[in-house]
Amino acid sequence: MVDQSHNESRLPFREKFAYGVGDFGYNFVLNITTLYLLKFLTDVAGINAAWAGVIFLVAKVFTGFTDLGTGIFLDTRKKFGPRGKFRPMILWTIVPLFIFNMLLFCNFDLDNTTKTVLFILCFMGFGLFFSLGNASYGAMVPSMTKNIQDRAELAAWRQGGANTGLLLATVGFMPIALLFDSQETGYLVAALVYTSIGLAAAFFCYFNVKEHHTVIGDDPEQVVEKPTVKEGLKAVLKNNQLLVLAIANLLTLSAFNVKLSVQVFYAQYVIGDVSMIAYMSFVSMGCIYLGVLSVPALVRRFGKKPVYLAGLCLWIAGDVANYLFGGTVTSYVVFTSLAFFGTSFVNSLNWAFVSDTVEYGEWKTGTRTEGLVYCGMTFFRKCSQAIAGFVPGFALAMVGYMPNVEQTDGAKAGITGLIFIYPATLAVVTALVMALFYSLNEARYKEIIAALTARRAATQN
Repeated sequence: MVDQSHNESRLPFREKFAYGVGDFGYNFVLNITTLYLLKFLTDVAGINAAWAGVIFLVAKVFTGFTDLGTGIFLDTRKKFGPRGKFRPMILWTIVPLFIFNMLLFCNFDLDNTTKTVLFILCFMGFGLFFSLGNASYGAMVPSMTKNIQDRAELAAWRQGGANTGLLLATVGFMPIALLFDSQETGYLVAALVYTSIGLAAAFFCYFNVKEHHTVIGDDPEQVVEKPTVKEGLKAVLKNNQLLVLAIANLLTLSAFNVKLSVQVFYAQYVIGDVSMIAYMSFVSMGCIYLGVLSVPALVRRFGKKPVYLAGLCLWIAGDVANYLFGGTVTSYVVFTSLAFFGTSFVNSLNWAFVSDTVEYGEWKTGTRTEGLVYCGMTFFRKCSQAIAGFVPGFALAMVGYMPNVEQTDGAKAGITGLIFIYPATLAVVTALVMALFYSLNEARYKEIIAALTARRAATQN
């Protein structure tokens, strides 16, 4: 097994950039479902809001389990070639992802029950191949570098790519869809454009990143003992820092995804201007870019955990201010920009934290499980997406939401609470969880790396 210390040579700019492009691509594909699928299902496909929420719930929970299956598959693979352990999965999933993502934006001429079942199956198929590709992409970081600063920078590049994908999905999807008189045609063409570009970006990532710390299965001099499925699961469950981080991810991603899925409803029915989503995104997403760019320097100065907690505080302040003083386009842009600036710290550092828990788990249990660590994390992230789809759909039905008509005051209040109070509350809980229970700081991580290096050297001798 290749083993280098955390003081190894740094990754070249090209690989960091390509890695960020990968999440740009995956977020192009993912965000059109996060942002617009719920509205497509209710306003175009004619599915009841509560049942649209059920589609998200069933499909995303299923996808969470496929993430765990992906982790088990990656950690128990015994033969793989010089392309690496994780990279090939990016390539192999591109075509199936394209097919299923396009099917999600087709309005089938069927009765509502059959249509609902078909959308669930298509969403499950999309989730399966997204898990295989994106979870492998995320699990690749420990195999790319062991350098602490490189990992923070990869997390920042990844978040920068994700934010670019989110920005362009927010700005461009609806204007493309509105070019056509038929909503069905508009959504389908917009989905075709975004899916094609997104998967082309994933293809670019595949060809421009490398795994520098992966065992080459065909080289007998590098073959090492692989953990069994039972050993891998046991090691993950003993990784208490990973479990704390998983809870934090469940909370923050649920909050963030609900905010994204509800904003189109808020823009159209509360503010009365659905086109505002496009132009306000340039301002608010610009704040996210500033946050992402500042993360590496802030981490060097203060450490990951303090920066993460500061981001949560900014997020909470922005959402509370929007709830108390919002209601106009200007106030929404200003306060949402503050909240998104805070979320940039949180979402960037989530992945940097995960990389550290791989070595922590190996140090604590003696078993290295990159695949299960990342896919266990993405399981909770998919659960958060299930919540983010189900909660708005169920809540909209409860407050009397009716598509394409003027909403009642109760429905408007429900939409406002969903986009501001729900995320702010979960951000508060996350801050308490991380402040009280996450203890893997930079100094402790360096001690763990030194201990692992000494342990491996003793084993080889």
